[in-house]
Amino acid sequence: MAAFETNRLAAPGAGVGIVGRLVASVAAWNDARVTRKALARLSDRELDDIGLSRGDIDMISAR
Repeated sequence: MAAFETNRLAAPGAGVGIVGRLVASVAAWNDARVTRKALARLSDRELDDIGLSRGDIDMISAR
């Protein structure tokens, strides 16, 4: 099973104004996409082992 890096360093100047918010939004969207993709690759048995079902994937990735 693959491990994903969840700590993201801020890009230089990313905390400034509308551009910073845009960068943060794109990063959050991409993180959710990667999470959905990783969970979707798991079998039903593996999802059950971690206490999830297929229906939970969208809810979990939206957090």
